[in-house]
Amino acid sequence: MRRNRQNKAEPNTEKYRIDSLTDITWSNLKNVIRYNHYAQMLLILLIMGGILRFYNLGYNSLWLDEACTYDFAKLSLGGILELTTKTGDVNPPLFYAIEHFMLVLGNSEVILRFIPALLGVFSIPVMYFLGREICGRLAGIIAAALLTFSTFHVYYSQDARAYTTVLFFFSLAVLFYLLALKRNSIPYWCLFGIFCALAFWSHFYVFIGIGIIFLHAFIIKRNEIFKNIASIKPIIIGLLSFVLLTSPLLYGTIQLYFMRTASAPTWGISGFDVLTQTIVLFSGSQPYLTVLFLIAASIGIGYLMFGKDKRSFALLLAMLIILPFIASVFFSSIMPMSPRYLIFVLPFYFTAIGAAFNFLPKDIDAKKIAVIAIILIGLVSIPYFTSYYTTYSKNDWRGFSEYLTAETQDGDYVVVMPGYMTLPLNYYYDSTTDATREVQASSAKELREIEQKRENTTAYYVVTADIYAANPEGDALNWLNANTKYMGRNMGINLFISQ
Repeated sequence: MRRNRQNKAEPNTEKYRIDSLTDITWSNLKNVIRYNHYAQMLLILLIMGGILRFYNLGYNSLWLDEACTYDFAKLSLGGILELTTKTGDVNPPLFYAIEHFMLVLGNSEVILRFIPALLGVFSIPVMYFLGREICGRLAGIIAAALLTFSTFHVYYSQDARAYTTVLFFFSLAVLFYLLALKRNSIPYWCLFGIFCALAFWSHFYVFIGIGIIFLHAFIIKRNEIFKNIASIKPIIIGLLSFVLLTSPLLYGTIQLYFMRTASAPTWGISGFDVLTQTIVLFSGSQPYLTVLFLIAASIGIGYLMFGKDKRSFALLLAMLIILPFIASVFFSSIMPMSPRYLIFVLPFYFTAIGAAFNFLPKDIDAKKIAVIAIILIGLVSIPYFTSYYTTYSKNDWRGFSEYLTAETQDGDYVVVMPGYMTLPLNYYYDSTTDATREVQASSAKELREIEQKRENTTAYYVVTADIYAANPEGDALNWLNANTKYMGRNMGINLFISQ
């Protein structure tokens, strides 16, 4: 049973509760917002979340991966499907298809980032309902507040990639999974499978989280299954819903796995750095907050573990937080790994933290605790956001292209290193208009060939840190150091000029 912290002096509040998504209808929404304090707090968090995610949405230039999104989105839907299953990209075609239709509105940074920002906002109420189903309204509102002001989540809400998309769909999948367990409803099991499929169509790596959910279902239902094999039917229906909807991707996923593990990773983080760096980023990039959050999450899971009828929730949170990190530490030795791939873990980390507040004495007004917590969480995030909205956090290809245009002369060579960096550069820079010759290079051999062709013209070499991944031998940088002059660095973009 859930702990009832309702203020007895306000009997009308209990009448308009938000216990789950199904409790909200257009007919009672007005009264819910008017009388329910948690609904009012959630509405405030939605507004704050919208401001944080849409403010200065086009401030940063597109970086490499966002430029890839634009490049893919320009293709036909068939072309998107073909390329995403053959190039080794870690994102399936769903997000690119969504962006394909968004291009009808234009191709600005704001348009490309609009869907990630929107789904980032929509994830806030889903976060509340998740926490509400697991550990009550107080835990839900605290978890929603943590997501609202999460520096990690805001950053990827302003990134034209699929990370907030996969988090949104996977959070909904887990929410319907909880409802399916509670009500044993076939429609909920189907919805669970559908949203798992949408998450998988958004990002391949969420397959780990999906597998954990099905494993959890079999663990907690094992006694029923042993007694009556027919009780496994709802779980199988959810699984079949997922498999049928993702069958076009499954073969491609296997191909991509072998493609990405065929050689040792040349970028990303590995080993226990995957765990430590990701947890720090999840916790606002502050060491003291990381310690506090980890302690609170442990307390929250401990509360659920020893609480009546809550052990299955404790197991769920522990599995969704711990197992993805174990898998990622293992995979990091054979494939590139980044904290952003684990964004689908974020809601369960925050839910565990929210659950810790249930250790407070029952006679304390939970609504006041929630208000204080929201204020404190918001205040702690102010220093980060003050800097975030006034300082570039991505490569400034926009400013760099303006400088390059002013610096070059007709006929000059612009050598982009590594070659795929033409994607973000050419979003802003037009070599045809600038009357330059743009070429690509990733090795000393290619640079020598360009040197022989350019004759008396000047060559500008545009280099980013990705050259270490594209040319791990290091001969390209050695050639540059020996044959060019370094002109400077602009937000991670280095410029060399031929001597």
